[in-house]
Amino acid sequence: MSTATIAERLQDADAAVRRLAVIDLPYSDEDDIVPLLLPCLNDGDASVRSEAVRALEGQESADAVQALAAMLLDPDAAVRKAAGEVLGELKESESAAPLLPLLTADVPAEARALAFRAVRALRSPGAFAPAMQSLRDPDAAVRREAVGVLGYLKDEAAIGELAEVAANDPDAEVRRIAIGALGYASSVSVLPALTRGLADAQWMVRDESAQTLGKLRLALAIPDLVRAMQDDYWQVRVKAARSLGLLKAEAGLPALVASLAHPISNLRKEAAIALGEIGDTRAIAPLEGALADPDPDVRKLARLALTAIGLAQKARAGEGA
Repeated sequence: MSTATIAERLQDADAAVRRLAVIDLPYSDEDDIVPLLLPCLNDGDASVRSEAVRALEGQESADAVQALAAMLLDPDAAVRKAAGEVLGELKESESAAPLLPLLTADVPAEARALAFRAVRALRSPGAFAPAMQSLRDPDAAVRREAVGVLGYLKDEAAIGELAEVAANDPDAEVRRIAIGALGYASSVSVLPALTRGLADAQWMVRDESAQTLGKLRLALAIPDLVRAMQDDYWQVRVKAARSLGLLKAEAGLPALVASLAHPISNLRKEAAIALGEIGDTRAIAPLEGALADPDPDVRKLARLALTAIGLAQKARAGEGA
Protein backbone atom coordinates (compact mmCIF):
# COMPACT_ATOMS: atom_id res chain seq x y z
CA MET A 1 0.00 0.00 0.00
CA SER A 2 1.39 3.41 -0.95
CA THR A 3 2.51 5.78 1.80
CA ALA A 4 0.86 8.70 0.02
CA THR A 5 -2.56 7.04 0.18
CA ILE A 6 -2.19 6.26 3.87
CA ALA A 7 -0.90 9.75 4.64
CA GLU A 8 -4.03 11.17 3.04
CA ARG A 9 -6.26 8.88 5.11
CA LEU A 10 -4.45 9.98 8.28
CA GLN A 11 -5.93 13.43 7.69
CA ASP A 12 -9.50 12.20 7.11
CA ALA A 13 -12.28 13.79 9.12
CA ASP A 14 -13.57 10.36 10.16
CA ALA A 15 -11.70 8.95 13.16
CA ALA A 16 -12.46 5.38 12.04
CA VAL A 17 -10.68 6.05 8.74
CA ARG A 18 -7.69 7.58 10.53
CA ARG A 19 -7.52 4.61 12.91
CA LEU A 20 -7.45 2.10 10.04
CA ALA A 21 -4.80 4.17 8.29
CA VAL A 22 -2.60 3.96 11.40
CA ILE A 23 -3.08 0.18 11.46
CA ASP A 24 -2.11 -0.05 7.77
CA LEU A 25 0.95 2.19 8.05
CA PRO A 26 3.43 -0.48 9.27
CA TYR A 27 2.52 -2.53 6.18
CA SER A 28 3.14 0.33 3.75
CA ASP A 29 6.14 0.89 1.51
CA GLU A 30 7.50 3.54 3.91
CA ASP A 31 10.81 2.63 5.54
CA ASP A 32 10.52 5.14 8.39
CA ILE A 33 6.97 5.37 9.71
CA VAL A 34 7.83 7.28 12.87
CA PRO A 35 7.44 10.81 11.39
CA LEU A 36 3.96 9.88 10.15
CA LEU A 37 2.94 8.27 13.44
CA LEU A 38 4.09 10.95 15.85
CA PRO A 39 1.37 13.46 14.88
CA CYS A 40 -1.23 10.70 15.39
CA LEU A 41 -0.31 10.62 19.07
CA ASN A 42 -2.02 14.01 19.35
CA ASP A 43 -5.18 12.91 17.53
CA GLY A 44 -8.40 14.00 19.18
CA ASP A 45 -9.72 10.42 19.13
CA ALA A 46 -8.36 8.07 21.81
CA SER A 47 -8.67 4.99 19.61
CA VAL A 48 -6.43 6.59 16.99
CA ARG A 49 -3.88 7.48 19.65
CA SER A 50 -3.96 3.91 21.01
CA GLU A 51 -3.30 2.43 17.57
CA ALA A 52 -0.51 4.93 16.95
CA VAL A 53 1.12 3.88 20.22
CA ARG A 54 0.89 0.20 19.26
CA ALA A 55 2.25 0.91 15.79
CA LEU A 56 5.37 2.38 17.41
CA GLU A 57 6.25 -0.92 19.07
CA GLY A 58 9.85 -1.83 18.31
CA GLN A 59 10.75 1.74 17.37
CA GLU A 60 13.53 2.93 19.67
CA SER A 61 14.59 6.20 18.09
CA ALA A 62 14.92 9.03 20.59
CA ASP A 63 11.87 10.79 19.13
CA ALA A 64 9.70 7.67 19.31
CA VAL A 65 10.60 6.78 22.90
CA GLN A 66 10.21 10.38 24.04
CA ALA A 67 6.75 10.54 22.47
CA LEU A 68 5.73 7.19 23.95
CA ALA A 69 6.88 8.28 27.39
CA ALA A 70 4.63 11.31 27.14
CA MET A 71 1.68 9.04 26.37
CA LEU A 72 1.89 7.63 29.90
CA LEU A 73 0.23 10.92 30.87
CA ASP A 74 -2.52 10.70 28.24
CA PRO A 75 -6.03 11.49 29.57
CA ASP A 76 -7.35 8.15 28.27
CA ALA A 77 -6.71 5.02 30.36
CA ALA A 78 -6.55 2.71 27.33
CA VAL A 79 -3.90 4.89 25.71
CA ARG A 80 -1.84 4.93 28.91
CA LYS A 81 -2.08 1.15 29.17
CA ALA A 82 -1.01 0.68 25.55
CA ALA A 83 1.95 3.04 26.07
CA GLY A 84 3.02 1.09 29.14
CA GLU A 85 2.89 -2.19 27.24
CA VAL A 86 4.89 -0.87 24.29
CA LEU A 87 7.47 0.79 26.52
CA GLY A 88 7.81 -2.46 28.42
CA GLU A 89 9.23 -4.04 25.26
CA LEU A 90 12.15 -1.61 25.01
CA LYS A 91 15.54 -3.30 24.66
CA GLU A 92 18.12 -0.54 24.25
CA SER A 93 19.62 0.87 27.45
CA GLU A 94 19.66 4.40 25.98
CA SER A 95 15.87 4.25 25.78
CA ALA A 96 15.68 4.71 29.55
CA ALA A 97 16.64 8.39 29.41
CA PRO A 98 13.21 9.78 28.40
CA LEU A 99 11.56 7.70 31.11
CA LEU A 100 13.68 8.79 34.06
CA PRO A 101 11.91 12.16 34.50
CA LEU A 102 8.64 10.25 34.98
CA LEU A 103 9.98 8.48 38.07
CA THR A 104 9.73 11.56 40.29
CA ALA A 105 7.12 12.05 43.00
CA ASP A 106 5.28 14.88 41.22
CA VAL A 107 4.19 12.52 38.41
CA PRO A 108 0.83 10.68 38.80
CA ALA A 109 1.21 7.28 40.46
CA GLU A 110 -0.05 5.26 37.49
CA ALA A 111 2.44 6.88 35.11
CA ARG A 112 5.29 6.38 37.57
CA ALA A 113 4.45 2.71 38.01
CA LEU A 114 4.35 2.18 34.24
CA ALA A 115 7.61 4.07 33.79
CA PHE A 116 9.34 2.00 36.47
CA ARG A 117 8.10 -1.16 34.78
CA ALA A 118 9.45 -0.02 31.42
CA VAL A 119 12.83 0.97 32.88
CA ARG A 120 13.25 -2.25 34.89
CA ALA A 121 14.72 -4.53 32.22
CA LEU A 122 16.86 -1.67 30.84
CA ARG A 123 18.87 -1.70 34.09
CA SER A 124 19.47 2.04 34.02
CA PRO A 125 21.64 3.27 36.93
CA GLY A 126 19.65 6.49 36.76
CA ALA A 127 16.59 4.65 38.05
CA PHE A 128 18.30 3.60 41.29
CA ALA A 129 17.74 6.78 43.32
CA PRO A 130 14.08 7.26 42.26
CA ALA A 131 13.39 3.59 43.00
CA MET A 132 14.89 3.87 46.47
CA GLN A 133 12.84 6.99 47.14
CA SER A 134 9.68 5.22 45.99
CA LEU A 135 9.95 2.30 48.42
CA ARG A 136 7.77 4.28 50.83
CA ASP A 137 5.37 5.62 48.22
CA PRO A 138 1.69 5.60 49.30
CA ASP A 139 0.73 3.74 46.11
CA ALA A 140 1.39 0.00 46.29
CA ALA A 141 1.71 -0.30 42.49
CA VAL A 142 4.55 2.23 42.52
CA ARG A 143 6.29 0.37 45.35
CA ARG A 144 5.96 -2.95 43.50
CA GLU A 145 7.56 -1.59 40.35
CA ALA A 146 10.26 0.29 42.26
CA VAL A 147 11.24 -2.90 44.08
CA GLY A 148 11.34 -4.70 40.74
CA VAL A 149 13.76 -2.11 39.37
CA LEU A 150 16.07 -2.56 42.37
CA GLY A 151 15.95 -6.31 41.93
CA TYR A 152 17.16 -5.94 38.35
CA LEU A 153 19.87 -3.43 39.24
CA LYS A 154 21.34 -5.79 41.88
CA ASP A 155 23.02 -2.97 43.81
CA GLU A 156 24.15 -4.07 47.28
CA ALA A 157 23.36 -0.56 48.53
CA ALA A 158 19.65 -1.42 48.31
CA ILE A 159 19.80 -4.62 50.36
CA GLY A 160 18.97 -3.08 53.73
CA GLU A 161 15.96 -1.21 52.41
CA LEU A 162 14.72 -4.19 50.44
CA ALA A 163 14.95 -6.39 53.54
CA GLU A 164 12.90 -3.84 55.47
CA VAL A 165 10.26 -3.77 52.74
CA ALA A 166 10.24 -7.56 52.52
CA ALA A 167 9.52 -7.82 56.23
CA ASN A 168 7.12 -4.95 56.80
CA ASP A 169 5.40 -3.61 53.69
CA PRO A 170 1.59 -3.75 54.12
CA ASP A 171 1.10 -5.06 50.58
CA ALA A 172 1.69 -8.81 50.18
CA GLU A 173 2.78 -8.51 46.54
CA VAL A 174 5.33 -5.84 47.44
CA ARG A 175 6.70 -8.14 50.15
CA ARG A 176 6.86 -11.05 47.71
CA ILE A 177 8.70 -9.06 45.05
CA ALA A 178 11.12 -7.64 47.62
CA ILE A 179 11.92 -11.14 48.89
CA GLY A 180 12.64 -12.26 45.35
CA ALA A 181 14.81 -9.19 44.82
CA LEU A 182 16.94 -10.21 47.79
CA GLY A 183 18.11 -13.22 45.77
CA TYR A 184 21.29 -11.36 44.80
CA ALA A 185 22.32 -10.51 48.37
CA SER A 186 25.83 -11.49 49.46
CA SER A 187 25.21 -11.08 53.18
CA VAL A 188 23.39 -13.18 55.79
CA SER A 189 21.88 -9.90 57.02
CA VAL A 190 18.81 -10.70 54.91
CA LEU A 191 18.13 -13.93 56.81
CA PRO A 192 15.69 -12.41 59.36
CA ALA A 193 13.55 -10.92 56.59
CA LEU A 194 13.49 -14.17 54.64
CA THR A 195 12.71 -16.40 57.61
CA ARG A 196 9.98 -13.97 58.59
CA GLY A 197 8.67 -14.38 55.08
CA LEU A 198 8.34 -18.12 55.68
CA ALA A 199 5.76 -17.29 58.35
CA ASP A 200 3.91 -14.66 56.31
CA ALA A 201 0.11 -14.81 56.27
CA GLN A 202 0.12 -14.98 52.46
CA TRP A 203 1.28 -18.26 50.97
CA MET A 204 2.82 -16.63 47.90
CA VAL A 205 5.17 -14.69 50.16
CA ARG A 206 6.11 -17.90 51.98
CA ASP A 207 6.66 -19.57 48.60
CA GLU A 208 9.04 -16.82 47.47
CA SER A 209 10.92 -16.91 50.76
CA ALA A 210 11.46 -20.67 50.57
CA GLN A 211 12.84 -20.32 47.06
CA THR A 212 15.11 -17.35 47.80
CA LEU A 213 16.66 -19.05 50.81
CA GLY A 214 17.75 -21.89 48.55
CA LYS A 215 19.16 -19.51 45.96
CA LEU A 216 21.29 -17.85 48.62
CA ARG A 217 22.39 -21.20 50.10
CA LEU A 218 21.69 -19.89 53.62
CA ALA A 219 22.37 -22.94 55.79
CA LEU A 220 21.20 -21.09 58.89
CA ALA A 221 17.69 -21.24 57.44
CA ILE A 222 17.57 -25.05 57.33
CA PRO A 223 15.44 -25.41 60.50
CA ASP A 224 12.94 -22.91 59.12
CA LEU A 225 12.85 -24.69 55.76
CA VAL A 226 12.22 -28.00 57.51
CA ARG A 227 9.25 -26.43 59.26
CA ALA A 228 8.09 -25.07 55.91
CA MET A 229 7.75 -28.68 54.75
CA GLN A 230 4.60 -28.74 56.91
CA ASP A 231 3.07 -25.67 55.24
CA ASP A 232 -0.64 -25.86 54.44
CA TYR A 233 0.16 -25.09 50.80
CA TRP A 234 1.95 -27.75 48.81
CA GLN A 235 3.42 -25.06 46.57
CA VAL A 236 5.42 -23.75 49.53
CA ARG A 237 6.53 -27.28 50.39
CA VAL A 238 7.81 -27.73 46.84
CA LYS A 239 10.04 -24.66 47.14
CA ALA A 240 11.19 -25.69 50.62
CA ALA A 241 12.10 -29.15 49.31
CA ARG A 242 14.03 -27.60 46.45
CA SER A 243 15.99 -25.41 48.83
CA LEU A 244 16.71 -28.26 51.24
CA GLY A 245 18.16 -30.19 48.33
CA LEU A 246 20.31 -27.27 47.21
CA LEU A 247 21.57 -26.92 50.77
CA LYS A 248 22.19 -30.70 51.02
CA ALA A 249 20.33 -30.49 54.32
CA GLU A 250 20.35 -33.88 56.03
CA ALA A 251 18.01 -32.39 58.65
CA GLY A 252 15.35 -32.31 55.95
CA LEU A 253 15.53 -36.04 55.32
CA PRO A 254 12.46 -37.12 57.35
CA ALA A 255 10.20 -34.47 55.86
CA LEU A 256 11.42 -35.19 52.33
CA VAL A 257 10.95 -38.94 52.74
CA ALA A 258 7.42 -38.33 54.02
CA SER A 259 6.75 -36.17 50.96
CA LEU A 260 7.36 -39.14 48.67
CA ALA A 261 3.88 -40.26 49.68
CA HIS A 262 2.18 -36.88 49.22
CA PRO A 263 -0.86 -36.90 46.88
CA ILE A 264 0.59 -34.02 44.81
CA SER A 265 3.04 -35.47 42.30
CA ASN A 266 4.97 -32.20 41.94
CA LEU A 267 5.95 -32.44 45.59
CA ARG A 268 6.92 -36.11 45.24
CA LYS A 269 9.14 -35.17 42.29
CA GLU A 270 10.86 -32.38 44.16
CA ALA A 271 11.35 -34.59 47.21
CA ALA A 272 13.05 -37.24 45.06
CA ILE A 273 15.35 -34.66 43.51
CA ALA A 274 16.26 -33.23 46.91
CA LEU A 275 16.99 -36.65 48.38
CA GLY A 276 19.35 -37.34 45.50
CA GLU A 277 21.12 -34.03 46.07
CA ILE A 278 21.52 -34.70 49.78
CA GLY A 279 22.99 -38.11 49.02
CA ASP A 280 22.17 -39.81 52.34
CA THR A 281 21.95 -43.60 52.20
CA ARG A 282 18.95 -43.52 54.55
CA ALA A 283 16.92 -42.33 51.57
CA ILE A 284 17.68 -45.43 49.50
CA ALA A 285 14.82 -47.61 50.75
CA PRO A 286 12.16 -44.86 50.43
CA LEU A 287 13.40 -44.00 46.94
CA GLU A 288 13.28 -47.66 45.94
CA GLY A 289 9.65 -47.62 47.07
CA ALA A 290 9.08 -44.59 44.83
CA LEU A 291 10.12 -46.69 41.83
CA ALA A 292 6.55 -47.99 41.91
CA ASP A 293 5.01 -44.50 41.95
CA PRO A 294 2.03 -44.07 39.56
CA ASP A 295 3.67 -41.00 38.01
CA PRO A 296 6.39 -41.91 35.49
CA ASP A 297 8.28 -38.68 36.21
CA VAL A 298 8.46 -39.52 39.90
CA ARG A 299 9.77 -42.99 39.04
CA LYS A 300 12.39 -41.49 36.73
CA LEU A 301 13.52 -38.96 39.34
CA ALA A 302 13.69 -41.64 42.01
CA ARG A 303 16.00 -43.69 39.77
CA LEU A 304 18.19 -40.65 39.16
CA ALA A 305 18.28 -39.91 42.89
CA LEU A 306 19.37 -43.47 43.67
CA THR A 307 22.13 -43.14 41.07
CA ALA A 308 23.22 -39.84 42.59
CA ILE A 309 23.36 -41.36 46.08
CA GLY A 310 25.43 -44.28 44.77
CA LEU A 311 27.89 -41.94 43.07
CA ALA A 312 28.12 -39.78 46.21
CA GLN A 313 28.94 -42.86 48.28
CA LYS A 314 31.66 -43.94 45.85
CA ALA A 315 33.16 -40.45 45.94
CA ARG A 316 33.22 -40.45 49.74
CA ALA A 317 34.78 -43.91 49.79
CA GLY A 318 37.44 -42.70 47.39
CA GLU A 319 38.21 -39.71 49.57
CA GLY A 320 38.63 -41.96 52.59
CA ALA A 321 40.96 -44.37 50.83
